[in-house]
Amino acid sequence: MRTFPVYAPKLIAKHARIFLSGVVWVKDIGLLEFDKGRFRQTKKSLPKVRQAISELNALIEAQSAPQQSV
Repeated sequence: MRTFPVYAPKLIAKHARIFLSGVVWVKDIGLLEFDKGRFRQTKKSLPKVRQAISELNALIEAQSAPQQSV
């Protein structure tokens, strides 16, 4: 389990992409579980946590999408 003292979406998304499964704890948000490189929402999640999870999953998808050259 990795702890993050502040909510840094890019760093948290990078951690989930690299390790693929595990748990992170973010100050002021709580525990976030990820599996297969994506964060999982539980049924009992608070709205703040759900918003953070959807933001992190969108960021993971954007980071893992192939970059198009111009």
